[in-house]
Amino acid sequence: MDVLKRHRVSVSGTGARPLVFVHGFGCDQHMWRLVAPAFEAEYRVVLLDLVGAGGSDLAAYDPARYSTLSAHAEDVREVLRALDLHDVVFVGHSVSAMIGVLAAVQEPARFARLVLVAPSPRYLNASGYTGGFEPADIAELLEAMDTNYLGWSAAFAPVVMAHPDQPELAAGLANSFCRTDPAIARHFAGVTFLGDNRADLRHVRTPALILQSAQDLLAPLAVGTYLHHELAGSQLVVLDTSGHCPHVSAPAATIAAIRAYLQAARSLPA
Repeated sequence: MDVLKRHRVSVSGTGARPLVFVHGFGCDQHMWRLVAPAFEAEYRVVLLDLVGAGGSDLAAYDPARYSTLSAHAEDVREVLRALDLHDVVFVGHSVSAMIGVLAAVQEPARFARLVLVAPSPRYLNASGYTGGFEPADIAELLEAMDTNYLGWSAAFAPVVMAHPDQPELAAGLANSFCRTDPAIARHFAGVTFLGDNRADLRHVRTPALILQSAQDLLAPLAVGTYLHHELAGSQLVVLDTSGHCPHVSAPAATIAAIRAYLQAARSLPA
């Protein structure tokens, strides 16, 4: 299958410079609906679904191949090559922030900037590192997915969104989880929540914006601070919101932060 069809790639906008949006776990490109259109006047906006998500080719999901995030990073690079994109600004949410980091390490010449929304290189706590979860927490999460995926979706979405005053946001995320094939979601969850990409950070040469919610159970503020320390030339912006999906719960603030970062980058000497 053609790589653009495999990832249900959509391209819009009237600008020349590419702005590529990639979604997080259990989601698809629709999750950028409140943010991506704001950049169409200045950028060539590219949206895609990771293999196994949304309208991608589900038959292409090979658990052995996608046992690490590197395969997804290679997929992103394939899309960029198919569209002949250079000087790319990559915007990745959650696990796709790390996918973008890996893609930029694999092919740094193709990337100009990284925008990492609610990123985490490791969700498990470790000596000297606060990821937010203990092994028992992740084991319980994965077991819940195994035993009652729909029930897990309904329970986990409000935790991720963290906006009880807007229950429709959690309902939308739960519906997104439910549209994902349970077997693929369970496998990808293991790859996501048990992975460790901290060692990859030292190889990143692409400037990065780290967008962090002030309160986020999945990616605590300590994670954003850690990334800011490890990524040379990075900028950390803490949004005055809660939850793991600021592009959905606080789209205006997310747009403003990305726009300010990119405008400042354009003013820098070449």
